[in-house]
Amino acid sequence: MCGIVGYAGRRPGKPIILDGLRRLEYRGYDSAGIVLIEDGVLQTTRAVGNLDALYAAAGANGSQATVGLGHTRWATHGRPNHENAHPHDDCSGRVSIVLNGIVENYKELRAELGARGHVFKSETDAEVVAHLIEEHIGDGLTAAVRATLASLDGHYAFCALSADEPGIVVGTRDECPLVVGVGEGEMFFASAIPAFLTHTSTIIALEDGDVVTLRAEGAQICDVAGQPLVREQTVVPWDDDAAEKGGYETFMLKEIHEQPAALRDTLAGRLREDGVVDLSEVGLDDEMLRRLRRIFIVACGTSYHAGLIVSYAIEQLARVPVQIDVASEFRYREPVFGADTLVIGITQSGETADTLAAMRLARAAGSPVLAVTNLMGSQATREADYVLYTRAGLEIGVAATKTHTAQVAALLLLALRLAWARGVMPEAELKRLGHELRAVPEQVEQLLARPSAIEEIARRYHDERFFLYLGRGMGFAVCLEGALKLKEISYIPTEAYAAGEMKHGPIALLDKESPVVVVADDSPVFPKLVSNIEEVRARGADVIAVATDGNEAIGELSRDVLWVPKCDHHLAPILTVIPLQLLAYHIAGMKGLNVDQPRNLAKTVTVE
Repeated sequence: MCGIVGYAGRRPGKPIILDGLRRLEYRGYDSAGIVLIEDGVLQTTRAVGNLDALYAAAGANGSQATVGLGHTRWATHGRPNHENAHPHDDCSGRVSIVLNGIVENYKELRAELGARGHVFKSETDAEVVAHLIEEHIGDGLTAAVRATLASLDGHYAFCALSADEPGIVVGTRDECPLVVGVGEGEMFFASAIPAFLTHTSTIIALEDGDVVTLRAEGAQICDVAGQPLVREQTVVPWDDDAAEKGGYETFMLKEIHEQPAALRDTLAGRLREDGVVDLSEVGLDDEMLRRLRRIFIVACGTSYHAGLIVSYAIEQLARVPVQIDVASEFRYREPVFGADTLVIGITQSGETADTLAAMRLARAAGSPVLAVTNLMGSQATREADYVLYTRAGLEIGVAATKTHTAQVAALLLLALRLAWARGVMPEAELKRLGHELRAVPEQVEQLLARPSAIEEIARRYHDERFFLYLGRGMGFAVCLEGALKLKEISYIPTEAYAAGEMKHGPIALLDKESPVVVVADDSPVFPKLVSNIEEVRARGADVIAVATDGNEAIGELSRDVLWVPKCDHHLAPILTVIPLQLLAYHIAGMKGLNVDQPRNLAKTVTVE
């Protein structure tokens, strides 16, 4: 969750580290800090709150230090305060560390270290790492980090400095992200690539257990035993412009408007002009797809909603039973696997801890695992047998938008290929769906360009205390995602229900003028949804419908309608979710909230 930046080079490191933290602030903004090696002494600055507070505290002192670390925190152990902010030092003040993740056995380690005379200054689990390194520092920083790993349980990435070795930064990872940036005469550590995109797009993706020593001239990598390792350098297809707002007011709004490009890139080379899907790059051959008897989808949050949407399409088009689970629950219910069960793990970052754990469980049981992710070289790509990239590009806003619709598009490609391989639908029908899917990016472009009543609706309802979202089939899954967006960035309590379930309890929440958002595209279940809308109206609630162009019936049933272009109902969730993204965005904006940095949230959840 937290953001780490490390620098070893020949330029002054302070502005580079602070700028890197700014680009990682989406990972946490409870507190932040920076440590630099100045004339053989560790100089540390910490501040509570977002990066503005750290910038003010650090000041413009013209530091010439060329080695340092920075951290932006999402609190797990210990309140957001000055003492708990990273970096953390050892007793001597000669060693400093920053950490992302959780040290699960920190209480035992803290007690043992305390008995040996160590004095702690914070409530965090991370501080024990600095003290453990201190006990081994006589062998040098790299060896001390390696020795420290033997004592730690949990999932973490951390970087360390020693005032006695002023030219190096040492980092390691175990189930949490840490990547190396390779520059000219300078090297970088970061939790995510955007931190150093200004300076280089050449990266080294690290494996769990790698211990990396950075100097200005390069990186040395070894395992825990000290044996040298070689890791491949990769050039990522992003540039620094991707990390800027590009004239938009917020990253979230920019990313909403980047959805046509994200969809085009996700479909490119995989969906031929004749409508046939080609996923040969993934390695899932038709013979393997024909052998499948069941599919599990595991994911969290927005990725879970993408999986739920496409679970309908896979069953309807390919006739394969699909079970979808929240990843954090999946591995604790002792699921039954087999070689004929495909497990799909969906994770935007490729580093979501619960999803990775579920994928590992499936592989250990002998099931093939497919990762659907947006980031090359992420942990998910190494935990899976097959990888389907979404190609959505860099997403900085904490509330996912373009990565969600790209996930849906990528998984729809899989659904169509499954149906083709299994021969359960006429080829002409599959080609028709393929042709319609090729047209969706342009339809999204048109949708974003057309005039809409969204801002007027947001103005009318932004002070409401509760929203109810209703839908059926794939529309219900879209409602879950729309409601999540509203909760994430506006902090308005919001429920999403399958519309047929409303009368089994949630209808009690409605009163006169309660806003009820209904996803009512032209799907086979639309006639059933009409009766649910009538039940809502009978209670005096205001209905805001997301509906397909030309649907005259819905206009008579709703106070407001947000129109989307007409397409096959299997593809409609890519379109119908966009008005809900914008509705949440404008409501939050009218409440004066920071949509890019919603409270208590972080972009990548690397803890359980």
